Amino acid sequence: MTEIQIGRGKSGNRAWAFDDVAIVPSRRTRDPKDVSTAWKIDAYEFGLPVLAAPMDSAVSPETAVAIGKLGGLGVLDLEGLWTRYEDPTMQLNEIAKLPAEQATRRMQEIYAEPIKQELIRDRIAEIRAAGVTVAGALSPQRAAEFSDCVIKAGVDLFVIRGTTVSAEHVSKTHEPLNLKEFIYKLDVPVIVGGAATYTAALHLMRTGAAGVLVGFGGGAASTTRKVLGIHAPMATAVADVAGARRDYMDESGGRYVHVIADGGLGTSGDIVKAIAVGADAVMLGTVLARAEEAPGQGWHWGQEAFNKELPRGHRVHVGTSGTLEQILNGPSSSADGTTNLIGALRRSMATTGYSDVKEFQRVDVVVAPYNS
Repeated sequence: MTEIQIGRGKSGNRAWAFDDVAIVPSRRTRDPKDVSTAWKIDAYEFGLPVLAAPMDSAVSPETAVAIGKLGGLGVLDLEGLWTRYEDPTMQLNEIAKLPAEQATRRMQEIYAEPIKQELIRDRIAEIRAAGVTVAGALSPQRAAEFSDCVIKAGVDLFVIRGTTVSAEHVSKTHEPLNLKEFIYKLDVPVIVGGAATYTAALHLMRTGAAGVLVGFGGGAASTTRKVLGIHAPMATAVADVAGARRDYMDESGGRYVHVIADGGLGTSGDIVKAIAVGADAVMLGTVLARAEEAPGQGWHWGQEAFNKELPRGHRVHVGTSGTLEQILNGPSSSADGTTNLIGALRRSMATTGYSDVKEFQRVDVVVAPYNS
């Protein structure tokens, strides 16, 4: 990795975003109909390498079911409105209509309602009753508190998701979550993140996680870079974590940990490039918040937007681009890469001659900064 001198007393490594890289066609092409986009983690198989991010603006119990039936995996935020309110319709309508200058403060008040274990149980049961794979997400701060309830309710995949998640959290005021002990005690596969570096990801893989989320404050609704000054260009982050996966396989005697890109995925081209640099699947927020069925009604926000001490995100207007089916599987009536995401992935794989997602991780990539 190239090191660049920032000044006499500081140097930094050059990192690349998805816009800075491009995929190179090979000598072989395929029929897109012959390409497989299937993905498997642990015992669970999916037709699409897509997870819907646990964000209230994108995933409700109903949309989690719909995404599951379309071949992806909807991850419900178990600290969101659906586990705080019996029927959050009124709260969602209010958030969609809030003036910009009042949005953050009012959302902090709305999300101050306590999380209720019985609603965690009921929401998971609602998704399970539809016959799709059930995934729920908790932050590291809440994972130990609600994990028993989540497991008893019958979740299939447990997601521990934060802006950044460390296997070596240090605190003088409270006992940190010991991820290795915590994951070992659970009877379900765990996906954990975000991580943005080789070392952080390798440590998370050693906890026994089935998958690692790659990203740090890269989504459209996040202001982490502005508030904390922290950011990880995603092409480099995914490639680094994929390198950690390779080395961990050698270290562990062949145990494969899935790499899931989470952030900076605004178009189908970003999704294609995330897989090309090493991701097994992608976690999508903004593009799914644009669905007609999305609970955010054309608005998008994450947990950082209503943090009671230091908000690091905001509610953003993303509009509507089509139904969930059109966004994921097409057909598309636009050329901006926000609909028929999987059709675009199939076409890219076919154009470069690869037949499945694992093979496509070997595609040639060049550094071609878009704005240079």
